[in-house]
Amino acid sequence: MVESGRHDKLAHLEYLGDATQFAGKMHHMISYSPLFENFNMAEIRLMSHFMNVYRAGLGQEFIHEGEQGDFMLLIIEGSVEVFKQDRWNAPKLIASVDAGKTLGEMSMIDGEPRFATCVAAEPCVIAVLSRENLARIILEQPVLGAKILMELVLMLSQRLRQTSVKLVGLMDREGD
Repeated sequence: MVESGRHDKLAHLEYLGDATQFAGKMHHMISYSPLFENFNMAEIRLMSHFMNVYRAGLGQEFIHEGEQGDFMLLIIEGSVEVFKQDRWNAPKLIASVDAGKTLGEMSMIDGEPRFATCVAAEPCVIAVLSRENLARIILEQPVLGAKILMELVLMLSQRLRQTSVKLVGLMDREGD
C-alpha cells in the first residue's frame, strides 16, 4: 500500500520501511497526540500502511524553510527543534516538539513552501504521510480519509486560535 518507499527529500535519513511495525507505538500516543486522540488501533494500523518511517540522527534536518512541501510527519521517538529565520536570515528557535506531535501539515495540504526548518534535537524516528498517500487513503478508505481530514482541520484550527490570541496580546502590548 505504501508509495514506492522513500521520499526524495528525506533520502539523507535512514529509511526503516512502512509504519506498520510502529502502529502499536502510534496507538500508545493517543493520550498526548492531537492527531490520534480519536483513532482506534484498527484505524491507526490501516493508516500506518500508507506511511513511511525514517530515523534522523542528532542535528539532522528533515524539513527546510522555504522548500516546497508535500508531506507531514509524526514524531514517534525523540524531539525536534523548529527554527524560523528572522529578518537578518538568522535561525531563531520557535518551538521544541516531542513524540506524538506532527509537523508539516500546512505544506502537505496546501503545497506552499515550508514555514520553518525542523532539526532533530535528539535521535528521532518519524512517520511520514505524503499528500499522494493521503489522497490514496481518501479514495481507498473514505471513512478513514474523512476522519484524518477532520482531525487535521481541528488541529490546525486550534493552532490558528492560539496564534490569534498571541497576536492580540502583542497588539495590546504595542498599544500601551
